[in-house]
Amino acid sequence: MAKDDVEGEGLDAPILLAEWEMPLRREASLIERLSEVDQAIVRQHGHEMRLATGEPLFRQGERHDGIVVIEDGQIRSFYVAPSGREITLAYWSKGHFVGGPDVFGGGTHMWAATAMRPSRLIFLPGAGLRQLARQVPDLAIGIIDALVFKARCYSAFAQMLGTRSVAQRLVQLLQHLAQTYGVKDERGILIAAAFTHADLAALIGATRQWVTVQLGRMQQEGILTNRRGLMVILKPEALAAQLEHAGER
Repeated sequence: MAKDDVEGEGLDAPILLAEWEMPLRREASLIERLSEVDQAIVRQHGHEMRLATGEPLFRQGERHDGIVVIEDGQIRSFYVAPSGREITLAYWSKGHFVGGPDVFGGGTHMWAATAMRPSRLIFLPGAGLRQLARQVPDLAIGIIDALVFKARCYSAFAQMLGTRSVAQRLVQLLQHLAQTYGVKDERGILIAAAFTHADLAALIGATRQWVTVQLGRMQQEGILTNRRGLMVILKPEALAAQLEHAGER
């Protein structure tokens, strides 16, 4: 979970399990890309929401009734298995929306979403959103572009779960966090956000205990340090080399 006082461009990039090379960056939101006139029309249709850290946006199985555009903050989307175990799908930040794929409402939410930082959102009710998309064609195009992006993200997520060992997924995630939150430090690359072992485990489909053991091993080998919730990648090249051997563990 990212600390509230951590700032930087990285906080606007989504966090999810994906290949190191996959571009995951902050883009103009559905509303920002519109003209001032169209923005006013869209905002008139919706209404602002504010969530505190840890406050749920919607729960798995609840009625689906629209989409939410993130104006500021961070939202975690996750799936809850019948056993109660959670797997994180992504951390979405400014510029992205949550609430798909039924953007026009209907059915129930397939997963849950919770604010990980204080968040300011614009809720666009499904009722009338289809007509609004006809009225504002650039909004319709933006929705399509966003759904394509999410499809690619979740496709990459599924591919990683199906083709990479859990050890490889951990390495990939650490590389992604270093790329997104990385700040040059005299010791290496400081990941300027705090993620608990449970947070990392939920992102890669592992247990917290397993992640703790693996990070401890990497720390003993001098690849990283992990103290007080902040991590420094001491040897990025050695971390990358772990992918060649991670499949064996």
